[in-house]
Amino acid sequence: MNTSKTNSIDKTARLVTLAVLTALIIVLQVVSNFIKFGPVQITLALTPIIIGAAMYGMWAGAYLGAVLGVVILVWGLSGLDGGFVMALMSINPVLTVVVCLLKTAIAGFVAGIVFKAIAKKHDLVASFVAGGLCPIVNTGLFLASMLTVFIGFTSGLAAEYGNGQTVLIYALSAFVGINFVVEFIVNMVLATAVTRIIRAVKNNA
Repeated sequence: MNTSKTNSIDKTARLVTLAVLTALIIVLQVVSNFIKFGPVQITLALTPIIIGAAMYGMWAGAYLGAVLGVVILVWGLSGLDGGFVMALMSINPVLTVVVCLLKTAIAGFVAGIVFKAIAKKHDLVASFVAGGLCPIVNTGLFLASMLTVFIGFTSGLAAEYGNGQTVLIYALSAFVGINFVVEFIVNMVLATAVTRIIRAVKNNA
């Protein structure tokens, strides 16, 4: 088989795989929007991002992360998230869009970099680390935005619902809490599945 034909097949396989992962992200995020602990929905669509980042690198991870950000934003603009995104939009629409898109895109980008660096020595460890870092970066950036550019909004929630908690403690419990724990555990459990997928692709290459 000549090189040009091989490259064409590889590109087609890449496009098909990314399309499947894109569809999977949309489906998983729509489903996870109905799982809610506190004022924000849980995110269960990080695993396809990690798979894409592991298979095709950091830019694929960034693309898939951006897709998830778009789904979250559209769902929020429709009001189906209980009004959380629209509340942020009323404060600063530009930064709301930026945060929604960038936090997941950066999480996918980081997952791709980390997986590539560690997979050279041990692919299973690479999957675990990338799987753990993705939700950490995603949640960390969201929390940082709520404690900086949206601090007024967070302070208002803490004053109304925090029962005397500081803004930081309230933000950790409301915006991280069970959501992050579930996301982290799901990604760590699925890390072995990510490794098997990567190994299968390599073996069939």
